[in-house]
Amino acid sequence: MSTPLSMEWTLITGGKEKRVNPDDNLFEITFEGYKLFPMNETIEIKRNVRADQIGSGEIKELLLKDNTTICKYRLISLHSVN
Repeated sequence: MSTPLSMEWTLITGGKEKRVNPDDNLFEITFEGYKLFPMNETIEIKRNVRADQIGSGEIKELLLKDNTTICKYRLISLHSVN
């Protein structure tokens, strides 16, 4: 049985991200399935696939376990507060 794996170049949050520390711009989001992102490079962050870019971030940590991806990223810039 094959394991689904996707390479992503844009982080789509769906509004499900959680701030790891209230004093920092580090966020965590959990995805179903296995997703790989470029590490330590600036990538686009969007709320959904058809939405405009809401900011830029840098992936800091990926954990792939039990058909789940836990991604920690640092928000570098925010395009809008709304």
